[in-house]
Amino acid sequence: MNEQEQTPLQKIIHSRRSIRRFLDKPVEREKIRTCLEAARLAPSAENAQPWRFLVVDDPDTKSAFARSAFSGLYSQSKWAFEAPVLIMILSRPSVVAHQIGQRLQKIDFQAIDLGIAGEHLVLQAEELGLGTCWMGWFDPQKARRFFKIPRKYKIASLLAMGYYEKKPGRVRKLKPLEEIAWFNKIGE
Repeated sequence: MNEQEQTPLQKIIHSRRSIRRFLDKPVEREKIRTCLEAARLAPSAENAQPWRFLVVDDPDTKSAFARSAFSGLYSQSKWAFEAPVLIMILSRPSVVAHQIGQRLQKIDFQAIDLGIAGEHLVLQAEELGLGTCWMGWFDPQKARRFFKIPRKYKIASLLAMGYYEKKPGRVRKLKPLEEIAWFNKIGE
């Protein structure tokens, strides 16, 4: 399918990249709220809506947090210092949908729910001209201490967000659809 035949959503999905270089330009709160609203509308197991989002957009708070969370072993993530916004994705598991469901099905429904909500957020950001990058490489204990996050919340990941000067081209080679999807019987 060529670019002219793509739907608006397909264009957003196709153009989205992980952005690690951001402009020194604040992100408007209204755009952040629009992204959070997209995440809020995501489906979840038993409608548990386990996600919580801690938005860090104050430059001084973000800088102090980044110095702590991206230190030592996690210093490879120092590029995130430049992101105007960091969004911590937290979860508050539901007893029925997540804990019992995981024991019976051996599937982490909570992680699935958070992934769906997070992807809604990043796709909305892309539509608004914002770059994002999922981050898992940070110190969760330091993050918990820095923000005094109660134990009832599990820290899942961070999203770096901001405006970018230039979007990188697609550098990864994607497997063809025929290699990853089959109809009516399992493939090779």
